[in-house]
Amino acid sequence: MTKMTELLGIQYPIFQGAMAQISTSQLVAAVSNAGGLGIIASGGMSGEQLKQEIDKTRALTDKPFAVNVMLMMENCDEIIDVIIARNVKIITTGAGTPKRYMPRLKEANIIVIPVVPNAKLAKKMEDLGVDAVVAEGMEAGGHIGEVATMPLVTAVTNAVTIPVLAAGGIASGKSMAAAFALGASGVQMGTVYLGSKECPVAQAYKDKVIESVETSTVVTGRKNGAPVRTIRNEMTAHYIELENKDVAREELEKLTMGSLTKAVVDGDVENGSLMAGQIICQVNKLRSVNEIHQDILDEYRNVVLPEL
Repeated sequence: MTKMTELLGIQYPIFQGAMAQISTSQLVAAVSNAGGLGIIASGGMSGEQLKQEIDKTRALTDKPFAVNVMLMMENCDEIIDVIIARNVKIITTGAGTPKRYMPRLKEANIIVIPVVPNAKLAKKMEDLGVDAVVAEGMEAGGHIGEVATMPLVTAVTNAVTIPVLAAGGIASGKSMAAAFALGASGVQMGTVYLGSKECPVAQAYKDKVIESVETSTVVTGRKNGAPVRTIRNEMTAHYIELENKDVAREELEKLTMGSLTKAVVDGDVENGSLMAGQIICQVNKLRSVNEIHQDILDEYRNVVLPEL
């Protein structure tokens, strides 16, 4: 038992990262049923859509699950209203501070766990009264920060007294053991679930993940301050070409408009945004979520460190 399993009432200290259009009831329930914490990604959802996903998830599992709130969303107030009304007891947050919502969330006895990219922000979150933080390194897929996981987790665990989960570049028992060695109380993983049978993405997306290696991803958007890690394809090559020519941000956004849907729904692996982290090299076969967890836990329990 760790601080996180005790706090949340879950079997293993494993969070499933919130991936827009991917972390829906099918995957979320599978992760929770396999002993982790499934997390609904509310990004891009209306309040009604979130209600439906919460209800679908509850129909598939009686285990704890969470909702991720992207605090930059225009309908964030509505999303918070739904979470409270639907009696969801755990949320993770990103892309902003939950400060304005903390009184309501705490009044509703909701556990709040922000995702942070640096130790300074982690300390601010602790001062706000959050329950834990996820320190996500730049190896992760999707929107990322600038600090790698090992120095980030070390800095964050040294800066705060609340539990810390490590994220970014974790998909095995060895990497989970490394996270605990750095002082983490649990891990959050996203990319590894792209190779799961329950993951609701197009098969072409899964195939691309399984055939990729550690150098298959690239970061776009650094120049405009919105870095995103995805699998290399024709779209990313074109994006970087335009980015290097200092094309206006509006033009770059036109290029990526609807690209996530192209990847997730249409299986367009050349023009879609195939978000994935550098640990993609360890996702080399299709497994159930339960098999993924058991493989990770078996390896974790057999980690043997050399005597020095």
